[in-house]
Amino acid sequence: MRPQVVLASTLALNATLFVANFYIAIVSGSRTILAEAILTATDLSGSAILLWGLHLSRRPANLQHPFGFGKERFFWAFISIVITFTIAGIVALVTGIDQWANPHPVSHLFEGVLIVAATLVASVIGISVTLRELRLGRETLQGLLESSHEGLKSVFYQDAVAIAGAVLALAGLLVVYETHRAAIDGAVAAAEGVLLVATGFVLTAESRGYLVGRALEPALARELLGLVERDPRVGRVRSIQSMQLGPDDALVALRINFQDGLTTDQLETAVDQVSASVKSAFPIVRHLIIEPES
Repeated sequence: MRPQVVLASTLALNATLFVANFYIAIVSGSRTILAEAILTATDLSGSAILLWGLHLSRRPANLQHPFGFGKERFFWAFISIVITFTIAGIVALVTGIDQWANPHPVSHLFEGVLIVAATLVASVIGISVTLRELRLGRETLQGLLESSHEGLKSVFYQDAVAIAGAVLALAGLLVVYETHRAAIDGAVAAAEGVLLVATGFVLTAESRGYLVGRALEPALARELLGLVERDPRVGRVRSIQSMQLGPDDALVALRINFQDGLTTDQLETAVDQVSASVKSAFPIVRHLIIEPES
């Protein structure tokens, strides 16, 4: 999967939508459309932040960062989630409550419905780009959602929430058009804010685990152990420690009890061959430390 394609397409779509939503929100006075503008603005900034994190993560390792900069993607994904969902959600919630408590007239409803419908279509296009990239990479949506690609998951959830928010906004604007009750406009904006904040809490909690230092998924660790222990020179793997350094980068440390009777040269050869086998079978393991015991 090409994360830069997903992020760049999201960036282009949201830049166009933000201008249109913000203009209609100003002329109409609708808090619902303002919530949509806030959502597209934060999606825009969030995608830019994720692209920046992707750029920083590709810097080569140095003396201060011997394992590279892969965790930059986790950090900037966390920042993107906080901005896109939590802050945006709170702003939308507050503006919605204000309109609900002190309703202001809402005008230009026809234009508002058109721009929200355009936002809905664009969000569907954004998700279709993500799904296409998954198909090209022979990956599944479930695999993405269970993976450590926090940035791409954030983009997917942005589009999913944008679709739900746009459907809710369309329904709210149509009700306002029929009933002329401006308070409903505020209630819909507040509901969009709650949806954003709730999604942000879920993603922030998951992102925190990768920032602190999360091990490989248990199933992947078991596969790796099985591969190592099938080598006839390996007696037993005494311990395995791992840490995700990035979505496609992991550090693994193994303490291996090799069979008795191996010479020093044979032990060195065994370590080299086990290391090569692991890195070939599991490309995510870019840093492998083997502590041999006999």
